[in-house]
Amino acid sequence: MAYWLMKSEPDTFSIDDLAQRPRQIEAWDGVRNYQARNFMRAMKAGDHAFFYHSSCAEPGIAGLMRVAVEAYPDPTQFDRKHHHYDPASKPEEPRWSLVDMQFERKLKRIISLTELRAHAAQLPGFVLLIKGSRLSVQPVRAEHWDYILKLEKKAPKA
Repeated sequence: MAYWLMKSEPDTFSIDDLAQRPRQIEAWDGVRNYQARNFMRAMKAGDHAFFYHSSCAEPGIAGLMRVAVEAYPDPTQFDRKHHHYDPASKPEEPRWSLVDMQFERKLKRIISLTELRAHAAQLPGFVLLIKGSRLSVQPVRAEHWDYILKLEKKAPKA
């Protein structure tokens, strides 16, 4: 099993939105970065992911989800009316993929980016904390996953 972190702006799509979807499953579409796309293509059903709220007042890990359906072509790339349309992508050779993600649970509290940075010494190599890292989909090492979940039970470190 692998672990991931997937970012979404909560004004666009939040952990609460995922929780309210039928069967609590949603296609994670619109990823238009090749490295992030490749990470999604590497995901396997049952892999776990942090749902990270980005570009908001308190960016941070808001919940947990898992891969329900492995990567398949993102249909928005072919829809001329959709803002994720890619005229260079062809149905016989799609450029972009998506995965279906299923809600597991909201965290008891958001583990903020500020708090994660305060624990950087215990999270060496955590991709989110690497300067310049802006990927919307990124791998998480098992030891980082476990450590971050333990933070949920503690008061935030200032």
